[in-house]
Amino acid sequence: MKKIFALMILSAFLFGAGSLKAQDKTVNVWKSLSKITFKKEYDEMMGFKVDVPVFHEDVKKMEGKIITIKGYIIPVEGYKSHKEFIFSAYPYNMCFFCGGAGPETVMEVYAKEPIEYTAEAVTIQGKLELNATDINRLIYALNDAVFVKDVK
Repeated sequence: MKKIFALMILSAFLFGAGSLKAQDKTVNVWKSLSKITFKKEYDEMMGFKVDVPVFHEDVKKMEGKIITIKGYIIPVEGYKSHKEFIFSAYPYNMCFFCGGAGPETVMEVYAKEPIEYTAEAVTIQGKLELNATDINRLIYALNDAVFVKDVK
């Protein structure tokens, strides 16, 4: 009986590990993107100092690469399918725009095809773009994004 129980635990661990690894990869992307600091620089157009992101080498290596990331759609124009929206590591009530997180937890998304809004977490994939110069945009953007069916 002990052998069967041990085998069941080992099987659950081994078979569950694959889905955990897939989940960890998408969660680790947000952790990697959080590796930034900020420096104050005078902005001529604004007329005062603004925070400019300084990306860690790990983040710089991701620029231009296809990444897969799990998060929440923050609708810009109503709750419908979107080709352009904000994507957050956290649900709407905890995201950057509600004061609950930093600017490294959100990104602009430009999808190839509209992605249907849901309040649940979704996984998307696209090419990462870094932005340290345009204060009218977020510091991260995901271009040519597509919806990725979650692997269970």
